[in-house]
Amino acid sequence: MAGHRFDVAWTFSLVALFFLRAHCFYLPGVAPEDFKKGDPLLVKVNKLTSTKTQLPYSYYSLPFCRPEHIVDSAENLGEVLRGDRIENSPYVFKMREPQMCNIVCRKILDKKAAKAFKEKINDEYRVNMILDNLPLVVPIRRPDQENAVVYQYGYHVGLRGQYAGSKEEKHFIHNHLTFTVKYHKDPLSGSARIVGFEVKPFSVKHEYEGEWNEKTRLTTCDPHAKRAVTSSESPQEVEEKKEIIFTYDVEFQESDIKWASRWDTYLLMADDQIHWFSIVNSLMIVLFLSGMVAMIMLRTLYRDISKYNQLETQEEAQEETGWKLVHGDVFRPPANSDLLCVYVGTGVQFFGMILVMMIFALLGFLSPSNRGGLMTAMLLLWVFMGLFAGYSSARLYKLFKGTEWKKTTLKTAFMFPATVFAIFFVLNALIWGQKSSGAVPFGTMFALVLLWFGISVPLIFVGSYFGFKKPATEDPVKTNKIPRQIPEQAWYMNPAFSILIGGILPFGAVFIELFFILTSIWLHQFYYIFGFLFIVFVILIITCAEITVVLCYFQLCSEDYLWWWRSYLTSGSSAFYLFLYAAFYFFTKLEITKAVSGVLYFGYMLIISYSFFVLTGTIGFYACFWFTRLIYSSVKID
Repeated sequence: MAGHRFDVAWTFSLVALFFLRAHCFYLPGVAPEDFKKGDPLLVKVNKLTSTKTQLPYSYYSLPFCRPEHIVDSAENLGEVLRGDRIENSPYVFKMREPQMCNIVCRKILDKKAAKAFKEKINDEYRVNMILDNLPLVVPIRRPDQENAVVYQYGYHVGLRGQYAGSKEEKHFIHNHLTFTVKYHKDPLSGSARIVGFEVKPFSVKHEYEGEWNEKTRLTTCDPHAKRAVTSSESPQEVEEKKEIIFTYDVEFQESDIKWASRWDTYLLMADDQIHWFSIVNSLMIVLFLSGMVAMIMLRTLYRDISKYNQLETQEEAQEETGWKLVHGDVFRPPANSDLLCVYVGTGVQFFGMILVMMIFALLGFLSPSNRGGLMTAMLLLWVFMGLFAGYSSARLYKLFKGTEWKKTTLKTAFMFPATVFAIFFVLNALIWGQKSSGAVPFGTMFALVLLWFGISVPLIFVGSYFGFKKPATEDPVKTNKIPRQIPEQAWYMNPAFSILIGGILPFGAVFIELFFILTSIWLHQFYYIFGFLFIVFVILIITCAEITVVLCYFQLCSEDYLWWWRSYLTSGSSAFYLFLYAAFYFFTKLEITKAVSGVLYFGYMLIISYSFFVLTGTIGFYACFWFTRLIYSSVKID
């Protein structure tokens, strides 16, 4: 009954939290800037991105129009790791002063420039720009819903197509941009704040009379004759020696959207129902497992413990069966116990990082306006959580009666980060070889190593020192000197089988949300639904803990006491399914064609899966650790 009450209360509290936080809540980030009429608005350019190659390039890697001096904006650690390269642009607007057909520059393409444009058009690269910290978006109407608009990051460099009556495919460039700046006006001061930045790109073969000079007026687009570009009927072809004239219009639209909620349209979820389905699906798994755990804890265990505690005579004691039989071996240190300590310590570090990050995100601190904020927060939290990694690793090592705590601490400090850093270094070398802006510069790489060696490693040693100094945790039962022989196990209790079965449910609880996370990473879409994510994270913790406890109980009942590693691997095996799902996603959802891009995808997904293994394995291990201590401290051992 108590278990049922707990389930209901827990479900209600989660639903309450969901209503409070599931929808996009954030602090707007930077301080608002007020613009008076005629104030200059500086448009910045960011990287070129493609979902087909996953390799970002800087804007000026293509021969676009350039300002007199290119100035780099200062980027934070997260932005550099994401491949952001923010620079000034030749596009300068004046607040609330519409402009029509402004000529930016005229280019005559040489062979190299034409080839560069064609390659980027083939790979479907998009141009990203920023105005007042808002990203440039292309509004696209959804055909399935009336008045529903979806926003896409940036506009395509160009497109491929054929002239009417011709089968030859040509490349066309978007050389005319119609910008729309939305602003919210303050009726008292008359100043305005920018709340939207949209664009409609066109490909136009501009024409003019006579020879080209600075005062030339275009016949295809003329502000004096009020002739605007409204379609791409005569598009601009990309070929060697072709002339391209880059132009733009700017419109200003007053909007009711206030500055504080200007990100809402970007972050609006069009698929609430799928997330609800994800939560309900996960809750079903949790309730099923909770029922099993409640049954084991309340009925089976209660009956077992009562029976064991009533065994009086020697004959009855000899007829013991089930989990009490292995009480003399259940707390025997496992093989490779130091390695288990290392993995548990790393898992605690991961768990702390994700938990604190989720709380910050729920409170709105990881604002979408702060590009790279999430990545920077994750790195810094990982580094500072080293304290808990060292502490938990040393506590477990002391329980195993280990003496060389410094060696275990060194392994905790280096094993996981060194593996991830090695994979990252190889992937970075591949990106560097492609001359992509996504390659992490040497200075940033040095900063990462400094964070690792300068802060993380010392903190792990500090945590280990305090963890090892504390007296060891007492085992509830004494361990026999001679190990007991494990009887032959049924086929379904085979370690490999039960470990692989154990990973299915934790993965099943998160895989729908996983789809949205992968989409936001690899298809460059907004993901800002931390309310959903937090609930799914809580469900993941409960599922990992419960499935491990259930399988651990069955294992002990069949007189197999080697539970230490098995408990870690049972829930940790969900990472194996995560990697399989990543492979399925790659072949069904992505259109990656380049071998380098494929290696990058699987390299990064390997890092994510390895991290997921460490996280879920540690949750399962601690659940089983608590469970075994609880049941063996409840029975009288003669």
